[in-house]
Amino acid sequence: MNTWQEGRPSGGGSGYGGPDGGPAGQFGPAGQVGPAGQVGPAGQFGPAGQVGRQGNGAEPALPPSLNPRGPGAPAAPGVPRPAGPRPGGYANPAGNPYANPAAAPGGPGAPRGPQDPQGPRGPRPPAGGGSRSRWPRRRKIKVTVLALVTAVLVTAVGTYFWADSKLNQQNVLAGYDGRPAAGKGTNWLIVGSDSRDGLSDTQKIDMHTGTDTGKRSDSMMILHIGSAGNTLMSIPRDSWVPIPAHLDTSGSGKTIPATTSKINSAFNNGGGSLLVRTVETNTGLHIDHYAEVGFAGFAGIVDAVGGVHMCIDQAIQDQDSGLNLKAGCQTLNGTQSLAFVRQRHQMADQDLGRMKNQQKFLSALAHQAATPGTLLDPFTLYPLISSGLGTLIVDDNTGLTDLASLFDAMKGVSGGSGKSITIPIGNANYHTSTGESAVKWDPVKSKQVFDAIKNDTTVPEFS
Repeated sequence: MNTWQEGRPSGGGSGYGGPDGGPAGQFGPAGQVGPAGQVGPAGQFGPAGQVGRQGNGAEPALPPSLNPRGPGAPAAPGVPRPAGPRPGGYANPAGNPYANPAAAPGGPGAPRGPQDPQGPRGPRPPAGGGSRSRWPRRRKIKVTVLALVTAVLVTAVGTYFWADSKLNQQNVLAGYDGRPAAGKGTNWLIVGSDSRDGLSDTQKIDMHTGTDTGKRSDSMMILHIGSAGNTLMSIPRDSWVPIPAHLDTSGSGKTIPATTSKINSAFNNGGGSLLVRTVETNTGLHIDHYAEVGFAGFAGIVDAVGGVHMCIDQAIQDQDSGLNLKAGCQTLNGTQSLAFVRQRHQMADQDLGRMKNQQKFLSALAHQAATPGTLLDPFTLYPLISSGLGTLIVDDNTGLTDLASLFDAMKGVSGGSGKSITIPIGNANYHTSTGESAVKWDPVKSKQVFDAIKNDTTVPEFS
């Protein structure tokens, strides 16, 4: 028998009882409650589990020390349960505000405190009673961003090593007695060859390249990258200069004695290694890096970047190169670009005029290749790397970061932070002792240019 309201005033509190339910809020026989629908007096249990009406008496106020909201705080709505056992065996210490199991801590009717995860200051479940996601929205965003960054880094690293493996590195910067010491800044020797490697028979016809085997220098430039500004200097391929002694490239082991000839013969007879040595010997400049590209690689790079935008001063029709362009601004594809940098017969100054076109075009190509739209678009970047690096020959100390510096410097030249020049010419139609027509450098002016590059000072310009 439950006796938790014995001795209490009649009608007081919120006890439970009713007819056949026992005195003052006790359960009826064998814990049963009376017939349904009946309500006992004084808020006690009635038969059949019905709850009685609230008593007319008033429950004594809860002592401040037991107030769940803290001493001095207003009492919680409703009346706390009296001490004593509750139906179902739930203990009710004196004054415990959680006497009702439904109001026990964590229960649906329990008072909510500031630390309660479902209290007034804690998160509440979504409307409609749905369960909350185990991952808050902010955490989902962080995880998603982290996953994307990781994917980009993995792709970038993979692309770097893949592209680096595509480089064709050769030992073209071999040391030799009397080699010039390294100067200030960085010097690149850039060579465009007429190698047909990688071209199909149809491409050879379309590009008017002919079918010659081997390779000869079609253009050569020195790019100086320094603190005083970048300088792109063209070297006429018919420059009449001393050629150092060198080993026969046929493998016979014989030494070809030193001679004087056109500078492109150094490339024709000894490749990049002999050309580097010839340039260093005649300019006094130390070449730090070497880059060489053939016809196929050149056209492939242009097509990979979507063509190069050029403004042509006058219409060009050249039967030898197959070039047919109207005057004005237009985008040149790979075949047109190759013809543009090769054609010379329309120009009064022939090779010298062609070198100006080559400088102009290479600067525009570097500007296009270095744009974010090219570098960040995998559908452009991968073909660019595959087409360009597969036929590009560099020295064995050159990596992708060096090539990036090369393109950035050439882009700067076209953007106005550098200059494009040609080695000062003393005689553009020099008649050699062998009856050839060649180009002689101006010995005084050219030395001033070479010294400025070596010391990384402002390079003089001569008209």
